[in-house]
Amino acid sequence: MPVCTGQQGSGGVKTVFFDVDTQIDFLFPAGALYAPGAETILGRVAALNRFAASHGATIISTMDAHSEDDPEFRVCPHHCVVGTTGQQKPAVTLIENRVVAPNESCDRIAAQILLEKQTFDCFTNVNLARLLNALAAERHVVYGVVTEICVKLAAFGLLKTGKRVELVTDAVRALREDDGSRTLREFAAAGGVLTDAESVMGAATI
Repeated sequence: MPVCTGQQGSGGVKTVFFDVDTQIDFLFPAGALYAPGAETILGRVAALNRFAASHGATIISTMDAHSEDDPEFRVCPHHCVVGTTGQQKPAVTLIENRVVAPNESCDRIAAQILLEKQTFDCFTNVNLARLLNALAAERHVVYGVVTEICVKLAAFGLLKTGKRVELVTDAVRALREDDGSRTLREFAAAGGVLTDAESVMGAATI
């Protein structure tokens, strides 16, 4: 069965936006695994998603989608259990033309792909590698939570494609500030590009 794909012409797309785990359990103080200050990036995340959609770019929004007894809960608190409020994305981060891509092959198409995962690493979703190959993007723009875990795994995984990867420093938040800062330094040292939301959205083309 074909993989989920986003908007693209016959020549593919230039940029794919990666909105990592911007879910209620991570973003707000009442959430099960709150990243301090994460609520302050919500406006920039929403703006980046709208910007991407308005320019015809694909948004891959990764989402934790855990069962009650997922193995991940052996190392971290329960969070983002399917069916709970905490697992949802705030409405402002959603694009009308969207589809859920569970961790099984699918063939649905949308501008925003809600890519479900059960572990920290978004590349464990069986669709992602084929999706990136189909989109054939020259550039990936990454933002979300949390910096030193799921954002890091997404960003470093994308660097392995050999394409340009940008991390939006004012649209990420960490569980621990020192760990987040170290991740940014490691990302830059590995060839990634540090940027901000204004620079991304100020570009003439994407």
